[in-house]
Amino acid sequence: MNTTPAWYRAAVRTAIPFVPWLLRDPRQRAAHVARLGAAERLARWGELGRDQARPVAWFHAPSVGEGLQARAVVEAFRAQRPDVQVVFTHYSPSAATFAATVSADFRDYLPYDRPLDVERVLTGLKPDLLVFTKLDLWPELAVRAAAHDVPIAMVAATVSPMSGRLRWPARLTTRSGYQSLTLAGAISSDDAARLVRLGCPADRIVVTGDPRVDSVLGIVDAMPADDPLRRLADPGVTLVAGSTWPEDERILLAAFAAVRAQQPKARLILVPHDPKPEHLASIVAAATAAGLDAPEKLSTVSEGARPAVLVVDQLGVLARLYAAGGIAYVGGGWGRAGIHSVLEPAAWARPVIIGPRDRGSRDAKLLEGAGGLVRLPPKEAAVPALTAQWLSWLGDSTARNAAGQAARAALTGERGAAWRNGEMLSGMIEGR
Repeated sequence: MNTTPAWYRAAVRTAIPFVPWLLRDPRQRAAHVARLGAAERLARWGELGRDQARPVAWFHAPSVGEGLQARAVVEAFRAQRPDVQVVFTHYSPSAATFAATVSADFRDYLPYDRPLDVERVLTGLKPDLLVFTKLDLWPELAVRAAAHDVPIAMVAATVSPMSGRLRWPARLTTRSGYQSLTLAGAISSDDAARLVRLGCPADRIVVTGDPRVDSVLGIVDAMPADDPLRRLADPGVTLVAGSTWPEDERILLAAFAAVRAQQPKARLILVPHDPKPEHLASIVAAATAAGLDAPEKLSTVSEGARPAVLVVDQLGVLARLYAAGGIAYVGGGWGRAGIHSVLEPAAWARPVIIGPRDRGSRDAKLLEGAGGLVRLPPKEAAVPALTAQWLSWLGDSTARNAAGQAARAALTGERGAAWRNGEMLSGMIEGR
């Protein structure tokens, strides 16, 4: 029987007691406590809450980004198999609120990957299908689910060419889990090839596309006309910068000062990745240093106001806020983590600007190839390049709109992955 390495189990067992010492954020500490008790709650629901006459599919997605992919697949799967009950787990505290939007019969945190916890859940829940999202496969859970004869799937399977899982010792640690997969729906053929390197047998991989495309297009198409954020819309003069980090903000504010000198009506909406008070204060200081008026905050801006710089001090609104601008900038392209999602602005038909580092992002390459994304040069050349592109699109609405439509068309061509993943899962649970 396939097993996880003994040293992996020992490392997990040893590390868990030290987790609280490593967590400063109260939300993360609460998530740790929730994970410690999750096995008991999941098993209890399986024993007392589930309909024993119906199959159960257990979907796991670690955080909100992966959750959006999983949610699209869950919706397609339930449309095809309305008889199946769905359990949804996550481990990021940011996904705790998001989980309520997933069409599931039960939602909770994922237990830690310890043998006793995993066995408790599998015995109590008795899932008929286990589904991991993107790449977040947990070896002990996968191996033991296979031992219980539970079909195991991966949807939206994505492996960055720079993923740490491809290197030793991570590849050795997780290999038994990937070998346990029954089927994997890869986003692309390149992802499929890298899944094989992780241990998934090649004959168990199908290319189904990215269900996140279906998710973001659905969010955009369903946004109500009376959404409160629409009051901020001023696409002809506004750039919306999403998920920004301090390096993004330094470049953006310097370029914006130059843009405003030539286009006095130009506006900037900044959506920091982490809108903590100290981060917001640093943005105010940087704007002032750049010679700009002090930014206003979304939570306190008055009705009808049009400040030059608006800073968003709330979470969960970015996907809708891209509608407020005619140009989008997506942060994260200056550090090691890579850029954040470029799909939301593309779904709004907004042309996208990013920094030079994307860690092999397939989405960025897709939009760039379609003519809907511009990549900034590194270092000192970034500010003048951003200024020039910003002014160009502000001054030429035809070119700006064409680039935005090209980005949207690139996504539309990728639509349908959620349904294809749903069909894959429906086949796996047939007869149960």
